Amino acid sequence: MGSDQPKGGHDPTPLPPSTGPSYNLRITFHRASNLPIADFASRSCDPYILAQINTSLPTRHPRDPKLRFRSPTIHRNVNPTFDAQWLISGVPSSGMTLKVRLFDEDANDYDDRLGKLEIETGEIDEDWKGIKEKEYKVHKTGADVRAYTLRSCARLLDRTKELHARLVLSVEVLGKTKEDGNVGKVYTVGCFWRTHYSPIIGRLTGTKGKDEHGVERFDFQANEIQLRGPVPNELYHRYVEFKSFVMGMFESTGVRGKVLNRALHHQHAKIYNYNSRTRTGVFEDDQGPGREMTLKFLDMAHYDQGGRIFTYVVTLDGMFRFTETGKEFGIDLLSKHTMHSDVDIYIAWSGEFLIRRLSNPHSSSTAPDQHTHPAEPLPNGPPSAPPPQDPESYELIIDNDSGTYRPLASLIPIFQKFLQSNFPGLHIHVMSCTDEKLTKIKDAQRATKGKEGDRMVYGQGSVSGSNLSVDSSDEEELERRARNESEQHKAKVERLVEGMEKVKGFGKGKNGEGGGEGAVNT
Repeated sequence: MGSDQPKGGHDPTPLPPSTGPSYNLRITFHRASNLPIADFASRSCDPYILAQINTSLPTRHPRDPKLRFRSPTIHRNVNPTFDAQWLISGVPSSGMTLKVRLFDEDANDYDDRLGKLEIETGEIDEDWKGIKEKEYKVHKTGADVRAYTLRSCARLLDRTKELHARLVLSVEVLGKTKEDGNVGKVYTVGCFWRTHYSPIIGRLTGTKGKDEHGVERFDFQANEIQLRGPVPNELYHRYVEFKSFVMGMFESTGVRGKVLNRALHHQHAKIYNYNSRTRTGVFEDDQGPGREMTLKFLDMAHYDQGGRIFTYVVTLDGMFRFTETGKEFGIDLLSKHTMHSDVDIYIAWSGEFLIRRLSNPHSSSTAPDQHTHPAEPLPNGPPSAPPPQDPESYELIIDNDSGTYRPLASLIPIFQKFLQSNFPGLHIHVMSCTDEKLTKIKDAQRATKGKEGDRMVYGQGSVSGSNLSVDSSDEEELERRARNESEQHKAKVERLVEGMEKVKGFGKGKNGEGGGEGAVNT
């Protein structure tokens, strides 16, 4: 990297490999009981589990993101059955600490803390007996007071009432980690997906689509796919300090940095908001990603319909997050990639991508007789027919266009190989953002969006068969809530600006990241 370049981008710091054997583990969160009532109106709660793994393995940076897992939410149930599995690899023989937190989901407010527990496995090996459907007491230390108010009052009247909740879980060793996976870190191998829908964000950003009945609705879709690890250790990129305030924003230091950091966390939570409309699923194939996972990815990206371009981030643990790119993000969000990463200091890769359908599925995408949709019309497909359900019919054009993290172009072959292992059958072409051909491809994609935009189908009416359309009776309520949210957002921004102007030097970068998303990558 030249001296004229701002600090950040690719970090070549090596991650020491494990010195001893490591193991594959399956953690199963079976069920919980006696959870406190967090929603007094329904006299119930909407519980989910947030788990974290700590081991003795060293990290490259003390602020590297922790290995975490979030279960799907079980709505309106104080005795939920989760049956959520988390498959991980690379756990050292010294064992791990499993930290579990239970929360009550609240789509319109902060999630309530319902309690926590910690489990130390001690040393493990292939003969470790494991933990089999063991019940643990959920400690209310740190839980929100209101979650246990009613429970505590009831116990004052009747001492036989149980105060604490319980959680049943299992942990089992599945065998040693293969040598090619012994990369000096713990990582997720089980694959799953999440799709988040928000008509409120859709209204705020002006994102519309037509449902399966042809009725236009406001909506916004954000997607997550857990890729099968490990993410190659070479893919390690730090935020780029293209403005003086960026370090404070990522490190949450100083008044200005803390305010911006919190604002970006809030943006991430809004876009990837869990609610009753969130769809989730698990890929059951223990042998690795297969056709099902590739088709799900194509479905999330709506195949080649509508001339879409997506912004994405791949985290260090292989969580692939993406939303459609739109001009509204340059105004409402401080940084697209920072929002996707949830202000992670280090990520694996980031950029933009698009999907194109090939005229000759079984030929190379660069073959002389090959042409594509949406750049050129192809028969037997959208908008007059459903998209073909064959991964080989599609090409993924994906790049490293991210001024926030600036992924290194020379690492493209490593990133491409990782993607190909997760999306078998799909033609994948990773390109540098400095490639002139990429500019022409994106221009053609945007031109197609201009022609096909009136037929675009967002989230609710895709070929996945989702019936998540918002009926007309909800429109007035959505408009009222969106208006309120806009007013609250405006007031927050005004307070944010007022506070920042008191900080020395603020005002020089009034455009947020100063166009960092369009910076040229190395």
